[in-house]
Amino acid sequence: MGKSMQKYFMAIVPEGKIQEDALKLKEMVKEKYNAKYALKSPAHVTIKMPFLWNERKEDKLFNLLEPFFKGQQEFPIMIDGFGRFGRRIMYARVEHGEELVELQYSLKEYTRKALKLEEEFTDKAFKAHMTLVYRDLKAQLFDECWELLNSHELKGEMQVSKVALLKKINYRWEIYHWFEF
Repeated sequence: MGKSMQKYFMAIVPEGKIQEDALKLKEMVKEKYNAKYALKSPAHVTIKMPFLWNERKEDKLFNLLEPFFKGQQEFPIMIDGFGRFGRRIMYARVEHGEELVELQYSLKEYTRKALKLEEEFTDKAFKAHMTLVYRDLKAQLFDECWELLNSHELKGEMQVSKVALLKKINYRWEIYHWFEF
């Protein structure tokens, strides 16, 4: 009958210019440094880390999540500049108010209770960011890539009014369902 447990996660996925500019930067890094893992997903701000769910019960997943998101209010975020986690990951900075922190925290609590999902360590240590370069960048190229990234600009603002459920399909993360506020 095939695999039924699949990986999913939830994220804010910018559209338009922010997404296009982030994709250009990811492609530039792939061309120059052969670091391509970041291209396996659209640019996004993770608000619920990957989890396993029975693919045959996706309708139940949608039905459980829909009321949570329907009760949310839209809010602004800004993408401005770059940051890094040590010498492992480079990302676009996400400037935000308390609304994003509250959304992530309440989603973590809701999924723990309603979906019986365990809390991941990274769910506890939430730092909003939009990853552009993953660990597949060779260590000796990190400083050069960091310099190159900082010679470019990634800037924009958006109103968050929906969240994407992404699903791992053929080794890539695809937007599978949108939850509107």
